[in-house]
Amino acid sequence: MTRTKVNIEYIAKDAERKSTFKRRKKGLMKKAEELSILCAVNACAIIFCPYDLEPDVWPSQLEVQLIITKLRNMSPLGQNRRMIDQKDFISQQLTRVNEQVAKQHREVRHKKMTNIMFECLNGKGFEYLNMSDLNDLNSLLSQNIRAIERRI
Repeated sequence: MTRTKVNIEYIAKDAERKSTFKRRKKGLMKKAEELSILCAVNACAIIFCPYDLEPDVWPSQLEVQLIITKLRNMSPLGQNRRMIDQKDFISQQLTRVNEQVAKQHREVRHKKMTNIMFECLNGKGFEYLNMSDLNDLNSLLSQNIRAIERRI
């Protein structure tokens, strides 16, 4: 059975809201436990709700206090060492994508020049090439000649 898309909006009916809260709280606690186990990290979860007198904590109040104390005792540099805002994240992603595009462009250009080289070897002229294409073809030929000389 496939899941349906859930509209993220306030649930008006009290009973429905309480049952949804209970179900999702259980799932959130399970995810915190899985994250802690799979990634070997210290994790905790604290959930305050109007239905309970005391907050729900995972894994236990003592362990949560130890994790929070450990975080507070870290230097500000240590606390913020791996934190990143959305602008920096997008900037890093953009840089990575630009590098991938440039790499693909180089590969396509190399394949195009290799294809032109083989066409020239089969008797097709290269009068239609512009100066940039000729320079790239010259570079490719030089690389191939050096590779052949190394093999010899």
